[in-house]
Amino acid sequence: MGQTYERIEGRIRSFIEEQPVFFAATAPLAADGHVNLSPKGRKGTLVVVDELTLAYLDFGGSGAETIAHVRENGRITLMWCAFSGPPKVLRVHGEGEAVFRDDPRWAEFLPYFEGADGAGARAVIVVRARRISDACGFAVPFMDYREERTQHAEHLGRKTDDEFGAYCESKPYVGVSLDGLPALPLPLPARTDRPV
Repeated sequence: MGQTYERIEGRIRSFIEEQPVFFAATAPLAADGHVNLSPKGRKGTLVVVDELTLAYLDFGGSGAETIAHVRENGRITLMWCAFSGPPKVLRVHGEGEAVFRDDPRWAEFLPYFEGADGAGARAVIVVRARRISDACGFAVPFMDYREERTQHAEHLGRKTDDEFGAYCESKPYVGVSLDGLPALPLPLPARTDRPV
C-alpha cells in the first residue's frame, strides 16, 4: 500500500541517495504539447538539499525539454524505482526551476556536486517537493547495476567551454523546445564560478 510523506528524510532520503538512476517528467501547458520523460544518472549529480528540496546537474545533450517546461510552468515529477532489494517506486511531485550558469546561485549549488561537476554542465534543476509518495513497485523487475557509463562525460570532457557553447547552439532543440518554448539561453552563459 502506497504512502505519502511530509518530507524527504530517513529511509526515504536513503532510498533516493542509493539509486543509480532516476527519471524526470515534465510537460508544457499546451494540451497538444510534448510530454517529456528523461532518464538521469551519472553518480553524484543528484542531491537532497534539505527535507523538501532536491537538485540535479543538467548536462548538455540532444535537447532541453525539461528546462523549457520548468521555465514555462514549473511542474516536474522525479521518480525512482528499486531494481534491487525490497520493491518500491518513489515519486516527488514538485515545482522545478532551472538555475543557469550566469545566475549567482549557480556557484552556491555547485559544492553539493563535488566530484560530479564537469564539462557540459549547463544548469542546475532545483525541485521543491509538493507531494512525496511511494507505491509497491511489485511489477518493477530485478536488475543488476554493473557500473557507470563514461561516454557522456568523456565526450563533453574533450570540449573547451567555448566548444561546448557551440555544440549547444548547433542542436535544434536546445535553445527552444519541440513546442517552441524558450529553453537553454543561447549563447550559453559563462559560468559564474570560474574566473573570466
